[in-house]
Amino acid sequence: MKSLLTILLIFSVISARDDQQELVKDIEQSLMAPCCWSGTIYDHGYPEIEKQIEEFVAEGRTKQEILDYYVGLYGERILAVPVASGFNLFAWIAPIIIAGIGILILILYLRLPKRPPVKVKTSGTDIPYDDEIEKELKKLD
Repeated sequence: MKSLLTILLIFSVISARDDQQELVKDIEQSLMAPCCWSGTIYDHGYPEIEKQIEEFVAEGRTKQEILDYYVGLYGERILAVPVASGFNLFAWIAPIIIAGIGILILILYLRLPKRPPVKVKTSGTDIPYDDEIEKELKKLD
C-alpha cells in the first residue's frame, strides 16, 4: 500500500511540474519581449523575465496576476494579444469589416450583367486606295 501511495505521489508531483511548465510557456507566449518589441518572450528567450515568470508561478500566482504585473510595469504594449476594449477593439473588428466589404464588392461585381463586345463595322469604300493596298499585301504573303 505504501508503494502505491509513493507512486501516486511521484506522478502527482510530475503532473504538477508539467502544469507549471505549461503555464510558464503560456505566459511567455502572451508577453512581448521588451528588448525590441518584435516577438514574444518565448520566441526571444529573454532570460531575466523568464526566470521571474518561473518564480511567480512557483509562488502560486495566476496567469492574470502575472500579466497584470507586467502591464503595470511596461504598459499594455507588453501584451502579445491586445485587450479587446476601447481603441484596441477597432483592431479586432476592422479586419472583419474590411473583409465583409471586399466580399460584398466581389459579389456585386460578379452579378453585373456582362455586355457583349461591340462589333466594329467597317466599310471598304471609305479608305482611299484600299484595293491597291490589299493587292500589295497579298503579294507580300
